[in-house]
Amino acid sequence: MTDTRPHTYQDISVDQEVALRTAAACLVTEFAGTYGAETIERFLHSSYDQFATAGSIPNYLPLLAERFARQRLQALARVEGHHRDGRPVVLFLCTHNAGRSQMALGFLMHLAGENAVAWSGGSEPGTEVNPAAIAAMVERGIDIADEFPKPWTDEVVRAADVVVTMGCGDACPVFPGTRYENWDLDDPAGLDVADVRPIRDEIERRVRRLLDELHVPTAR
Repeated sequence: MTDTRPHTYQDISVDQEVALRTAAACLVTEFAGTYGAETIERFLHSSYDQFATAGSIPNYLPLLAERFARQRLQALARVEGHHRDGRPVVLFLCTHNAGRSQMALGFLMHLAGENAVAWSGGSEPGTEVNPAAIAAMVERGIDIADEFPKPWTDEVVRAADVVVTMGCGDACPVFPGTRYENWDLDDPAGLDVADVRPIRDEIERRVRRLLDELHVPTAR
């Protein structure tokens, strides 16, 4: 039988293959009754390839693939009407998904708690979240160190109620019926913490305004 798996997935180590099988089993259990093993494995393998080609650290690839596949499957379930909980979904997009969009994600998750869903993505994802952005957010009691740059996919964009773009220009996808906002903000790439603070504070102000417009109560 011909192996139809992507080339990068065929070249993984034994440890990575075991980790991916474990991840697939977890996702099959999590999405039981919604998606079958074949769909879940397809999403997991394609998610793995997204990070393998981006030069991420090999040992972390299965974990990143599992987390990204979970988000994509959650998004697909919303698009297909399998999951409706009434919470608004806000997607923050920028170029590298390493600074502005990650800080916005952190603020929305911190302020809205379980009352809203926040995702983020980039048109040209970097390999790590900007350390200065992480440090600036720590000053506000918000930890985004576990986040990771990732691309966006059609199901993630389609599942969003609001798409906030920050500097990705014409690369940002547009789907009818979705609310779009463009936030004109300086890119924190290459800046030190002192220079990132004003960007951080402006992002917080805009996130608070957006939550107010969406009538989302803040948990903090």
